[in-house]
Amino acid sequence: MNSGADHADARRTAERVARQSYGKLVAFLAARTCDVAQAEDALSEAFAAALKEWPVNGCPSNPEAWLLTVARRKLIDHIRRRASGEAAAGDLRILSEGMEAAAAEPEIPDHRLALMFACTLPALDAGIRTPLMLQAVLGLDAKTIAAAFLVAPAMMGKRLVRAKSKIRQAGIAFAIPEAGELPARLATVLDAIYAAFAEGWSDPGGTDIVRRELTSEALFLADLLVQLLPEEPEALGLLALMLHAEARRRARRNTDGDYVPLAEQDPGLWDAAMIGQAEALLDRAALLGRIGRYQLEAAVQSAHVHRRRTGEANWSEVVQLYDALFTVTASPVVVINRALAVAETDGAEAGLAAMQAVAGDKRLADYQPYWAARAELMARSGAHDEAGRAYEIAIGLEPDPAVRRFLQRRQTALTG
Repeated sequence: MNSGADHADARRTAERVARQSYGKLVAFLAARTCDVAQAEDALSEAFAAALKEWPVNGCPSNPEAWLLTVARRKLIDHIRRRASGEAAAGDLRILSEGMEAAAAEPEIPDHRLALMFACTLPALDAGIRTPLMLQAVLGLDAKTIAAAFLVAPAMMGKRLVRAKSKIRQAGIAFAIPEAGELPARLATVLDAIYAAFAEGWSDPGGTDIVRRELTSEALFLADLLVQLLPEEPEALGLLALMLHAEARRRARRNTDGDYVPLAEQDPGLWDAAMIGQAEALLDRAALLGRIGRYQLEAAVQSAHVHRRRTGEANWSEVVQLYDALFTVTASPVVVINRALAVAETDGAEAGLAAMQAVAGDKRLADYQPYWAARAELMARSGAHDEAGRAYEIAIGLEPDPAVRRFLQRRQTALTG
């Protein structure tokens, strides 16, 4: 123990450990019992005990081990109160196996990757996987997660409880899937992390504290995944994609808070350090020789960096990358983005022709970017009446006031 730690020192140490090791501690505890909720409760009690004891006795030299030891005792108490006889004895035996030795080690075994996979079990509803990962691995509370996903806190809390109960009842061991199952399961983990990032990304100006923190937490998760799976090219691709997107945050709004589309952004405002990190990650992924969706999406963003270096956009490369991405995803969203890139190289009529491939896709009826893209290309081609109608739909579907104003100005310009 370091003697004489005051309340501020104790709180700072606890906050640092929570940021760096919360998921690691929960994963280690839950791996023994398959009970995520019980592990979270025990760790929460351990943190509460730390804030009482550390200011008096000093912060321990190994705070993680201290918390793990206290949380283990809390878990044992919970099990003894909840069960009796052989059931309790079995749970206590499982809990004690290797726990004391781990707490004495300078480095606690890291089961966070297994916890991520547990949070994306196929038996769990797809809509709860990302929130569950945010809570179990990062320790975000239900209220924060609910605000980010526009759900009532009580409803989010109930859904999270049900998901953890399903994991416990299934009794599925926390483990990294075998090689044959890994690609499909990993894709779910990657999608969950990207979904969290996308929620944070929906606040371009970074004025919503909850969403801004969600973006940073998603980046933390993606970076953690790269650390745990350094030879997995899609993990590298996902982090590269997110860094490229985050690098442009300052350029997405002007000084008046108005929306600035990518083609009109000032590349000088893009974060050069983040771009460098993203490019290095893509280079690492390329050497592994397995191309996937997130690498290609990151490569598209990388192609836009050409304008920062040369002052000119590289739309032909963007079109080629969207062609490759469509072969992997067959996504109508890719068709829309490709059509906009085609319009830059071959004109608006060519872009509209390319977009015709998804004109009848019912999934796009309420997809704002489709109507905004259609309106833009119609306006460029001179079909102002149709463009005006498409703008009207896009404006009605857009939740961001700044983007709505941008679309309204575009619509008004049709009559000017």
